[in-house]
Amino acid sequence: MKISSRFRSVAVAVIATAGVGFASTAHADSGTIRFSVYKAAFFVGGSGGDGTLTFHGHRYPISIGGISGGLAFGASKTYFQGTVSHIRRAQDVTGVYGAAGGGGALGKGAQVIVMTNDKGAQLELTGKQVGLQINADISGMSISVK
Repeated sequence: MKISSRFRSVAVAVIATAGVGFASTAHADSGTIRFSVYKAAFFVGGSGGDGTLTFHGHRYPISIGGISGGLAFGASKTYFQGTVSHIRRAQDVTGVYGAAGGGGALGKGAQVIVMTNDKGAQLELTGKQVGLQINADISGMSISVK
């Protein structure tokens, strides 16, 4: 009888936990994001910028900051736009995003990037880059809702 009660308790706990996980995923939503980033690098780089998150019909100003390290030279400005998914509120976009990549631009170039923060918010971005830059680096970007 005790084994059956324990089994039943464990089964109920597992089902309840799965239900909570499913419910929280089911209520996650998405929005659109646009921002521009200035980047300068000579092995170690820094970047900064600002933009707008649109979520549930409201516009939220955001600020961007970041660092990179590796093979990186030049200066550029990139205009990003895309979607942010797996968020429940605008503040879920706030966090640190990391990426490894490479590329270059002389005059104009294009970028595509997908990144996730520690809260599970996922950015899917396309960008148009202007400037002179060559990079094969690891970078981190911080986004905060103002």
